[in-house]
Amino acid sequence: MLGFLGSGSPKPFASYVTAFLRGLEEAGYVDGRTVSIEYRWAEGRYDRLPALADELVRKPVDIIATVGGNVSAIAAKNATSTIPIVFATADDPVSTGLVSSLSRPAGNLTGLTWLGGGLGAKGLEFLHELMPSVSVIGVMINPKHPNVDVQTKIASEAAASLGKTVRFVNASTDREIEAAYAALVNEKIGAVILTTDPIFNNQRQQIIALEAYHLLPTVYFLREFVVEGGLMSYGASLKDAFHRSGTYAGRILKGAKPGDLPIEQSTKVELVINLKTAKALGVNFPFTLLGRADEVIE
Repeated sequence: MLGFLGSGSPKPFASYVTAFLRGLEEAGYVDGRTVSIEYRWAEGRYDRLPALADELVRKPVDIIATVGGNVSAIAAKNATSTIPIVFATADDPVSTGLVSSLSRPAGNLTGLTWLGGGLGAKGLEFLHELMPSVSVIGVMINPKHPNVDVQTKIASEAAASLGKTVRFVNASTDREIEAAYAALVNEKIGAVILTTDPIFNNQRQQIIALEAYHLLPTVYFLREFVVEGGLMSYGASLKDAFHRSGTYAGRILKGAKPGDLPIEQSTKVELVINLKTAKALGVNFPFTLLGRADEVIE
């Protein structure tokens, strides 16, 4: 039996779960036939994760797959030191103490990371290229994220290197997200970028609607935002990452020890642009930026 622990909600993660199951199947395990899966979702409530992890341990499951940042992986780690854990996260698993080393994680954890903080810095560069006259950039951040200090430091340093300043707005609920956009508009901030956080992915329809309503160009960390109507994204391919974590889970179910499997680093990143949204927002993409895009939605 496999336990699946997510910090977000099932619907926004549906396509990623499908990719995970595909990887699991390629390793020889088919949901409902050769393996059963117990899903637990925190619905964006990080405080629920410890209890949900404990539920899976008490089942007990043979392995736990965690998604949605280090928060879910840490909850699983705190719940068990013996059941294997496979995580998929944008956070740095070493600096947060999740594992001791990328090459030899030791213990009962392994998985995949795409180090989203560095990708966010590159997203700021793309935003600067798109809107060079914007001097102050809004940065939406979840103050409850375990890596919030690292995220703010990376954003501040990246903006400073571009000769810009940042205005941080905190948000961890739908009401706070709405208030954050209103605050940025009131302060006449010209553009906003989201830091990587499962809560924002959970609320992506709301955020896309707020971008359109306030005519506030926004840079996201996942292509799904842009496919569904957002302006631009730069980030890892979560479908690829989840697929690979599914194959890792399959290897462990076959007997591999998680501590002997190195932490994989995802290298598949995507720059995605939505020209229809750009027109609605009155934004013109330079050809140099369009030429580097992995996907242009017209």
